[in-house]
Amino acid sequence: MTLASLGFDARWRDELNSFDASCDVGRIIVHHGAGVVVATERGLENVMFTQRLNPRPVVGDWVALRGEEIVGVLPRRSLLRRRAAHGSGEQQLAANIDKVLLVCGVDRPVKDGRIQRGATLARDALAEPIIVLTKASKNDDVEAIAAEVRLAHPDIPVVITSVKEGEGLDQLRSLIVGSTVTLLGESGAGKSSIVNALMGSTTMTEGDVREKDSKGRHTTTTRSLHVLPSGGVLIDTPGIRAVGLVAETESVSETFPEVEEAAEMCRFTDCQHEGQPGCAISAGLADGQLDEKRVEAWRRLQLETEQPTTKPLPPRRSRRRDET
Repeated sequence: MTLASLGFDARWRDELNSFDASCDVGRIIVHHGAGVVVATERGLENVMFTQRLNPRPVVGDWVALRGEEIVGVLPRRSLLRRRAAHGSGEQQLAANIDKVLLVCGVDRPVKDGRIQRGATLARDALAEPIIVLTKASKNDDVEAIAAEVRLAHPDIPVVITSVKEGEGLDQLRSLIVGSTVTLLGESGAGKSSIVNALMGSTTMTEGDVREKDSKGRHTTTTRSLHVLPSGGVLIDTPGIRAVGLVAETESVSETFPEVEEAAEMCRFTDCQHEGQPGCAISAGLADGQLDEKRVEAWRRLQLETEQPTTKPLPPRRSRRRDET
């Protein structure tokens, strides 16, 4: 495990020099509450927090060290976050990621809403979403399922995998080589199996899945970072039962580009898209140009992202488009 294999490049070197060229640099591998495991040029080091850091480091962060103390977090290129499970605020999941694998097991219904939420989280983090359909050998209609997923999410790559048969793994490796990737998926979806297959080892324990509803146990309990033999870095995260959004509304727009394009054609910028005069979305629904389910999902996620979390969003301005 070298700094280069972890993704350290000239840009990160410049960030370190801008902070303090005399410091050492490392990447957070594991976060265990009171401290972290950091990969440095000297190897893996357990480092306890001795001072308040802003931002607080998460797995994937590059940090500046002076001796055995973390003295700063280098500016992040991206941050995967979600709404905290209880109450307001956000939970920061992983930093400096390039791609997010949205893992969906085909041994259960594949939910468009969960994919839409995951894609919005990925885009909010400035990362590329990739849909990974797992357990292909357990469903004879996997090709039809994949076709439906591609139709519903035309701008997101879809990879069909079956770890036991080795199906789709080479395609997945080619998509993530040289990148820092993380996985989102509910418990039992096959995330740990994907991690082990990409690692070529039994890095993660694979949990049992109940036959009745295909639900699994959470086998990953902490976030951790691994260097992939084929090149790149993988950050494993615990199974997420509920994906609460904390994102900018622009991230929702990128997930539903055809709906957003229609919304921009409405006569009024404060149009509620519920039959108001000059509403392009209502017109698109009426003539079949827009899909009702996607419009409803767009509305829900727009409303959710407009809810305050750590800081309020700026107020919207209302002005007729034909006056601009």
